[in-house]
Amino acid sequence: MIQIKNWIKSLTFLLIISIMIYAMFHAEWFQVIKSGNIGKIIHENLWITLLITLLIMIIQNTFTIIPLILVITINYTLFGFINGFLWSWLTSIIAAALMFYGSRYLFQDWVLPRINKDFVEKIERNGFLFIFQARIMPFIPTSLINILGGISSIQFNSFITATIFGNFLYFFVLILIPAGLMNSQMKDFFIEAFVLMAIIMFLLYKWKKKKRGERTISDHSKGV
Repeated sequence: MIQIKNWIKSLTFLLIISIMIYAMFHAEWFQVIKSGNIGKIIHENLWITLLITLLIMIIQNTFTIIPLILVITINYTLFGFINGFLWSWLTSIIAAALMFYGSRYLFQDWVLPRINKDFVEKIERNGFLFIFQARIMPFIPTSLINILGGISSIQFNSFITATIFGNFLYFFVLILIPAGLMNSQMKDFFIEAFVLMAIIMFLLYKWKKKKRGERTISDHSKGV
């Protein structure tokens, strides 16, 4: 009975996502994008555009079938550098929160047996730090981070705070790509962003190494 309920939940969720994808690619605004008339979208269909781009980000955070850089590029094209960055960042937070709660309260029984327990244990041990590091790593799917966060025992506050700060840094770097890395004015921003990321990663590595050392000493003391 539980398995049937889980399948119904999953199929319903997939149906909703499928309808969203169909509506997105058959909407008038998508045809206008292909024609290159971006200004028409912004002036005539602003709220619809915001809703559709939010749905795109939700889909990306659910299945990662759409590359994140493509989503950010769409927002940059539609809204410009600052607004495109801020909207991408905000929608990613909303999408992550939805997937977190969806994984925790709707699909946990179905997802948990299919997830590597080591990943779940790492999140539960490191919490905020694990989510933050995962957010700024380019090769970890956003959907996986959301699912792992949802099925683990990590508190929502830690998850969403790490997502807010991690995505802010990562999205800022990503939006530099469509903004034009070869532009002389953008080169300085690009270099500074990567230097900042490198410093943060180094400090996180040193902090994590220190915490591991303290944990090892503590475990050794208990054993003695």
